[in-house]
Amino acid sequence: MFDNHILCAQFLRGYTDVKLLENVQPEDIEDISERFLWMWQEGRDSDSVKKIHLNRNAESDTLFLIAMIEHQSAVDHDMAFRILRYIVQILTDYAQEQEEKCTGITKKKSFRYPPILPIVFYDGIGNWTAATNFREKVYLNEVLGEYIPDFRYLVVPLSRYTNQELVDKSDELSLIMLIDKLRSTADFQKLKEIPAEYFENLSRNSPESVLKLIGKIITVLLLRLNVPKDEVEVFTDQIERRNFTMLFENFEAYDVQETRRISKAEARAEDITDLLSDLGDIPEEIKEKLRQEQDLDTLKKWLKLAARAKSMEQFASEIESGR
Repeated sequence: MFDNHILCAQFLRGYTDVKLLENVQPEDIEDISERFLWMWQEGRDSDSVKKIHLNRNAESDTLFLIAMIEHQSAVDHDMAFRILRYIVQILTDYAQEQEEKCTGITKKKSFRYPPILPIVFYDGIGNWTAATNFREKVYLNEVLGEYIPDFRYLVVPLSRYTNQELVDKSDELSLIMLIDKLRSTADFQKLKEIPAEYFENLSRNSPESVLKLIGKIITVLLLRLNVPKDEVEVFTDQIERRNFTMLFENFEAYDVQETRRISKAEARAEDITDLLSDLGDIPEEIKEKLRQEQDLDTLKKWLKLAARAKSMEQFASEIESGR
């Protein structure tokens, strides 16, 4: 999301409430993430570092942005320290750059470091509960508070926005967020209530490159929800063809939790089948019984029976008797 500067600018203007960024444009954004690739932890390829050029700002013409996306349902309580590491490296890199331009400049009284804005976009269901100020993560912070690094990072939780608030923003990023909010059958149904004007605006004004990126992002989000691949392809094809009008008309509703439960039931039934196959050929009636059973507790009980059974007949008798 932050890799595309059109979407990044939309995020900074419309979702952060930072007045300094209310007029930022895509051309004001410079990606410098490559300088800090060595810092990325496994699974942190969504982290990005940007240099924002602040036009018409007399005090400082540059702001550095640390943008991090948290997809996990579990909150990362070490986020403040991870951001501190980024801050130290960004300022170190900046100082080295200035020294190359003018040796000794960082030792002058007038030298100042640029501001850094750390932002975490969190699309989890619950609230962000991690400390947003690094000082809160340090022992004796009440006693030694003024000697401890003191900064706060900005959290932008997806759960803050209603569907209507996103629709009112009427930008490409709002469509991505609407899809990202999907969690249940009811959520899918609500998408059909979005007014046609919203889609007409996106269809008319969205750049080709942004539509392709939106298609890729939404593909990942929908596959994460176990939406069938062929339906995802039709959906994203409509986006790239600017056919927004009927976007959700034929879109099936999926109960995500139910889908996950069924997947677990199927996996457990396969485990039972593997155990029973050691006892010989599995009768068709037992196979059918395993296919139809969706209660996870029952399947768990049957798995234990299959592990203890000395014969196929014993297993069949015990599941019939309800042991």
